[in-house]
Amino acid sequence: MTDTLIDRRDLSFQLYEVLDVEVLAERERFADHSRDTFDAVIETADKIARETFANHNRAADQDEPRFVDGKVAMLPQVKQAFDAYARAGFIAGRYDYELGGMQLPETVMAACNGFFTAANPGTAGYPFLTTAAANLIRVFGSESQKSLFLPPMLSGQYAGTMALTEPHAGSSLADIRTSATPDSAGHYLIKGAKIYISGGEQNITENIVHMVLAKIKGAPAGVKGISLFIVPKLRLSETGGLGERNGVALAGLIHKLGYRGTTSAALSFGDDAECHGYLVGEPHQGLKYMFQMMNEARVGVGCGAAVIGYRGYMHSLAYAKDRLQGRRAADNNPQSEQVPIIEHADVRRMLLAQKAYSEGGLALCLYGARLMDDQNTHPELQKRQDAGQLLDLLTPVIKAWPSEYGPKANDLAIQVYGGAGYTREYPVEQCWRDNRLNPIHEGTNGIQALDLLGRKVWQNQSNGLQLLLDAMQADLQAATSARCEPWALSLSETLQQAVKVTQSLGQTLMAGETEQALANASCYLHLFGHICVAWMWLRQANAAARGLSDASNDRERCFYEGKLQATQYFFHWELPSVAQDLVLLRNMDDTCLVMKAEWF
Repeated sequence: MTDTLIDRRDLSFQLYEVLDVEVLAERERFADHSRDTFDAVIETADKIARETFANHNRAADQDEPRFVDGKVAMLPQVKQAFDAYARAGFIAGRYDYELGGMQLPETVMAACNGFFTAANPGTAGYPFLTTAAANLIRVFGSESQKSLFLPPMLSGQYAGTMALTEPHAGSSLADIRTSATPDSAGHYLIKGAKIYISGGEQNITENIVHMVLAKIKGAPAGVKGISLFIVPKLRLSETGGLGERNGVALAGLIHKLGYRGTTSAALSFGDDAECHGYLVGEPHQGLKYMFQMMNEARVGVGCGAAVIGYRGYMHSLAYAKDRLQGRRAADNNPQSEQVPIIEHADVRRMLLAQKAYSEGGLALCLYGARLMDDQNTHPELQKRQDAGQLLDLLTPVIKAWPSEYGPKANDLAIQVYGGAGYTREYPVEQCWRDNRLNPIHEGTNGIQALDLLGRKVWQNQSNGLQLLLDAMQADLQAATSARCEPWALSLSETLQQAVKVTQSLGQTLMAGETEQALANASCYLHLFGHICVAWMWLRQANAAARGLSDASNDRERCFYEGKLQATQYFFHWELPSVAQDLVLLRNMDDTCLVMKAEWF
């Protein structure tokens, strides 16, 4: 087995040769940084991830958190890892110096967090949720809420969660029933139940800060009546000291296929004691606020799916180079030496697919993080606005594409191992189980498809879509090398067909035929996602072609040739698969739409 979580040469290539992250140090917010500091923090993340996260990944899977006397019992290594992450400053890594942060770019933080999730998805879930919940308070909380909750959350004393889902409602947040009643003491009394709350209970921090969606009595129906509340596990005094237990009770733990190290809790609010909640922002605006955390989580899910796929790829690649089995197809001598299985073309096919999925997915996620940096720090207002619109459009794709193809990569990793891959003695089966959650949580991929085709494509008169087409066009024009030019032509032709289909679907939506237009939204998401990842591979190929011309040694030449060959794989094997999507969407196929429940 290998201890490589993410190939550092690949990460350096993506950050500096494709995304030009080094130039961010020229911006005021990152003026104290340089490529040296970026590399140093990435090195620290890699080291801590291998030493304190990877060391108990399997143990946390085998000895998952237990529900004991109304509390959670879990491995002590989880707290040790969380504390190491916090001490190194990663919870507050992207935050202002004044908040104890390092003012690191989102792109660098995304790269750092990739190591932790690849090493141990279960343990990595706790700090990931904490920093996202803290950011929600930072943006929308009152000054007193910020002063009470941000310092202990960013230092790792408190953890954070998002409490949205209810047993009867699932993903339909319009139907939540958790209520909030104003109290004369200035807070609200929260009453209700939430389920599938990742990190909803644990014993690794002093307190847990739940970000809870609830409805105030008399609120408008549906999503327009949802408000957002801070609901701590332990109440705080006015000076911030920990007080008595709030009325948040652990009703039970949910036993998952994978991702077992992160507790998945059923929580009750206000059943056995008063549950105090503190309104964030204005009443009935909670879902709008929560979308910030949800979108952060969606990008994080996509990144997690990509790097878990990547981790399985690293394992299976190392195995394929070491495992001796069989002989080359042309060798009929049974007495000749066996060869490593990587010498078999079909094994290389499976490894190439994993490389295409994991490195392509990671490229898409890092591009999304780079958009966040431009949205937050670009010196030109228009560029900031453009980056925000483009990120908004791509968020469902960043969430969904890696979370579909990361598990596919893990499935192929199991196949490379053969029978050994299906056993718990080897690590790749856990990678698949851990990754299988990602197409489901933070909005299933079907929901992402509806969001993309039903909303995101048309926002602001489709300005985000036009920005995407413009960005792609720049890379198509840059593809002037003999290797890259045919791929650019292929992508350009596919883009033209996709634009026509999009226009046709838009006309159908404008005509009020919503169900017909959205019936095959998953096909549209697949089409859109594959085009975006093909674009990511073309960007990498352009950079690799430049790098190859300047490569000074065989190792560098092999690296760049590998990038070009993976691009060829994606364009020859993967991009053509969107032809079926184009046909179904163009014909507005009604096979699924007209199927009746009684016919099953």
